[in-house]
Amino acid sequence: MGSPGRPWTGFLALERSLLLLLLLFLGAAHSLRRADGAGAEQQIPLSVVKLWASAFGGEIRSIAAKYSGSQLLQKKYKEYEKDVTIEEIDGLQLVKKLAKIMEEMFHKKSEAVRRLVEAAEEAHLKHEFDADLQYEYFNAVLINERDEDGNFLELGKEFILEPNDHFNNLPVNVTLSDVQVPTNMYNKDPAIVNGVYWSESLNKVFVDNFDHDPSLIWQYFGSAKGFFRQYPGIKWEPDENGVIAFDCRNRKWYIQAATSPKDVVILVDVSGSMKGLRLTIAKQTVSSILDTLGDDDFFNIIAYNEELHYVEPCLNGTLVQADRANKEHFREHLDKLFAKGIGMLDIALVEAFNMLSDFNHTGQGSICSQAIMLVTDGAVDTYDAVFEKYNWPDRKVRIFTYLIGREAAFADNLKWMACANKGFFTQISTLADVQENVMEYLHVLSRPKVIDQEHDVVWTEAYVDSTLPQAQKLADDQGLVLMTTVAMPVFSKQNETRTSGILLGVVGTDVPVKELLKAIPKYKLGIHGYAFAITNNGYILTHPELRPLYEEGKKRRKPNYSSVDLSEVEWEDRDDVLRNAMVNRKTGKFSMEVKKTVDKGKRVLVMTNDYYYTDIKGTPFSLGVALSRGHGKYFFRGNVTIEEGLHDLEQPDVSLADEWSYCNTDLHPEHRQMTQLKAIKNYLTGKEPLLPCDKELIQEVLFDAVVSAPIEAYWTSLALNKSENSDKGVEVAFLGTRTGLSRVNLFVGPEQLTNQDFLTAGDKENIFNADHFPLWYRRAAEQIPGSFVYSIPFSTETANKSNVVTASTSIQLLDDRKSPVVAAVGIQMKLEFFQRKFWTASRQCTSLDGRCSISCDDDNINCYLIDNNGFILVSEDYTQTGRFFGEVEGAVMNKLLIMGSFKRITLYDYQAMCRTTKESSDSAHNLLNPYKAFFAAVKWIVTELVLFLVEFNLCNWWHSDLIAKAQRLKHTLEPCDTEYPAFVSERTIKETTGNIDCDDCFKAFVIQQIQNSNLFMVVVSNECECESVSPITMEPIEIRYNESLKCERLKSHKIRRRPESCHGFHPEENARECGGVLGLSAKPTLVVLPLFLAIFSR
Repeated sequence: MGSPGRPWTGFLALERSLLLLLLLFLGAAHSLRRADGAGAEQQIPLSVVKLWASAFGGEIRSIAAKYSGSQLLQKKYKEYEKDVTIEEIDGLQLVKKLAKIMEEMFHKKSEAVRRLVEAAEEAHLKHEFDADLQYEYFNAVLINERDEDGNFLELGKEFILEPNDHFNNLPVNVTLSDVQVPTNMYNKDPAIVNGVYWSESLNKVFVDNFDHDPSLIWQYFGSAKGFFRQYPGIKWEPDENGVIAFDCRNRKWYIQAATSPKDVVILVDVSGSMKGLRLTIAKQTVSSILDTLGDDDFFNIIAYNEELHYVEPCLNGTLVQADRANKEHFREHLDKLFAKGIGMLDIALVEAFNMLSDFNHTGQGSICSQAIMLVTDGAVDTYDAVFEKYNWPDRKVRIFTYLIGREAAFADNLKWMACANKGFFTQISTLADVQENVMEYLHVLSRPKVIDQEHDVVWTEAYVDSTLPQAQKLADDQGLVLMTTVAMPVFSKQNETRTSGILLGVVGTDVPVKELLKAIPKYKLGIHGYAFAITNNGYILTHPELRPLYEEGKKRRKPNYSSVDLSEVEWEDRDDVLRNAMVNRKTGKFSMEVKKTVDKGKRVLVMTNDYYYTDIKGTPFSLGVALSRGHGKYFFRGNVTIEEGLHDLEQPDVSLADEWSYCNTDLHPEHRQMTQLKAIKNYLTGKEPLLPCDKELIQEVLFDAVVSAPIEAYWTSLALNKSENSDKGVEVAFLGTRTGLSRVNLFVGPEQLTNQDFLTAGDKENIFNADHFPLWYRRAAEQIPGSFVYSIPFSTETANKSNVVTASTSIQLLDDRKSPVVAAVGIQMKLEFFQRKFWTASRQCTSLDGRCSISCDDDNINCYLIDNNGFILVSEDYTQTGRFFGEVEGAVMNKLLIMGSFKRITLYDYQAMCRTTKESSDSAHNLLNPYKAFFAAVKWIVTELVLFLVEFNLCNWWHSDLIAKAQRLKHTLEPCDTEYPAFVSERTIKETTGNIDCDDCFKAFVIQQIQNSNLFMVVVSNECECESVSPITMEPIEIRYNESLKCERLKSHKIRRRPESCHGFHPEENARECGGVLGLSAKPTLVVLPLFLAIFSR
């Protein structure tokens, strides 16, 4: 049986052999084809690319050096080299000196506030309350308003307003204050009229303070009764609904000054009886309580029925800091609450007491006041046993009770609970009642401080108060202004009310953060150096990397802009060594390598910074100074005569840094119109000998003016020789020195400038600012001395539309890196002119017959000019100009990274805004509108007339249909953390050739450095697409945290320093004043029936 199969078996073997030979042949042919392809693709001779790079580099450097005058300026500084002294900056002494200056400045502000306190308390002591008092005061909303007959309105008398340059040219009255009263309060309420009357005595103190310290800006008194007296007087305008929602009592400066730090547990009843509008009011009450908590407070929220529901389950059994991010996080979770079941308040109270006790023992909280806020529609018991076990006899935890709804059936129990535990009871019937009633607890917490008569000075974190009229008007012109407020409480000193601890209000004054920057000598900090300050919580008061605003149609504040932690901008300090030392008010030094982004975050400078820090006494702030190693730590002194210095300083091409303080012209009104140049001249010539000026800075600016003066004549001669720049490719030449002195020369008419914004006040990146040197100066300083750095300005729009190239180089006093960079010079030229030079150079070749083996005009290659960060300056496709090279040639960029020609640097942005989609409802916003809130309240009252439907269908139908709007998806920007790359070339690698193995072909490329620049010529074969390699982008990627990590981040407590004073209790405190029930004249049947229904629902 076996023999007949042998021929068949042999045939199969032969077939397999033939097939194998065929496969081998095809494989060899494919290899040969790839080899041939590789040979074809590798026809990019390095020698030719070198020739192109050399030709272009030589010409463009010649142009840049010639029109900038860099060699002339270097020569002039060299001539003075033997006459100057170089000093190493003592960072520790510098930061101590700056802290002392700021301490004195802050002290002057707090003394002004203290004088207001004394005057207010004295005026109140002499005043006797008169319920019938009639007094015509200047109402900030009504001033200068007339009726139809042309007569001034009541409380709206003529109030002279004139623009004042010290107040940013806003129309103000510097002789009088005026008074703002919230829309929901009666202008002629006796309590308000009496308060306005006795506080008129503050006018004289306001004016005296301003005379004594002309740098003061807004001063004010926020009354506990709700009115707000502001100096100088200014006109307030209602919003589009005719409403002014501003209430001084819920501003951070008021709450912080009025109360001590506190730990708060909020208990929210979510039993079945709370459904409908009651739950909406309860949620708004909780939200309003959160508004009154600040960065020194801690809180948690528990919803209860027959079970306990932590609003944030992750935070079971602990409290979190009441910063904005945490409060917003809890607000989002509040929306998810719904009412059902039976309310078991005793379980909730026990949980709250245990949590407060345990948290207090950790030492992480306020270690001061503690409170439980109870938001409910009733309590069937007084829970004596719970209080006896957990709170009596010391009553260390205050109980504040908020009765939701109109029924008074359980009011007695809730009031008893508040009164028995040094708290306060209030009833909230409508949404319009919420804010006023929530504020009552602050007066209770302020009692111990009032009885102690302790006028603690408080300072807020940096914030933007866009609710004030001056801030709204400034925002239109200058963007929102960051400030800090110093505030102090005002107490009643009348003996008969001493145990009641009556808080009269809070006085304060604003200090713009930019005023702090004026005290910092930027010239002493070097090109990359900066000063910064943080609060006791580690939050930034001022830092050049703080970005409080974001763009979306218009400038808006980031939600968490006022609570950006130092660790989020100095993120390389992973262990918070610097942050914690500053929070703990230490004095010392810290060093680390940092990655500082410039040019709208697209470029990175890697350097080592030395940080020096100390505390600012009398404030909760600490100050730091960062100095970059190398040239950033050295300063030099030159010397010229006043006469020659003044002569050269007054040349028309000279300007000084607007935001630097050479002389303080803000102190006296007659100096405020002076330019810094004028002030320096008046000071040096003896016309203003008392003008406070920085003598050292002025001496150095005179030196720089003299040394740089010859360049003016040099530029003028170039401009006069029209043939030198016949095509007007070079448009501007400029220089800047370490003292903030600038010189600018135009080679074309102003109207012919391609970039009209360059070096103007609106071009913040390219001029001397309070916190940084110009971008072209900073980048030039990190280049090899004598070489130019070229770049295309990035557009703020998605597509880069820039059509100019900037070139700059640094001027160093000595040749080694320890010497300071004394100046930088540069030019700006048309991009078209720059690119034309490149294409001309790339057509050169070495062959004698003029036939080039390769040219950038060839179809099979692409030529690019990129900078040291990988951005394209020249491409055959003009639309690629300004784009990142990795987006266009991903395979080549990837190979350059692998070969080490470029390196990727990972950066983090903890102040980013990410686009997200979330469910939203307009119901809450509608209810916060006073008119819609009133309408909602009316609807509820009408509904309650039909009592048997209150807790069932009608209320639910009405509420859901007319008040709560349907959920819908909404696109919005939310704070987030992102990670993104930046790229830097390796300086030691001058040239590289390579082949990239793609799927079925090889892609060849050559990269050649352009000498004396930050540029590289890249020539790439384009016959091989290499689509298998994805483009490399610089797009940020959101860092997403899983639920476990989110929870850990919420629970984590960074080191913070508690305020030094605490006034939690006082033995003489009168706790009997603990609130009352709203007077209701309801019929007996309407009282009994709700009681029955409420009990039944439980």
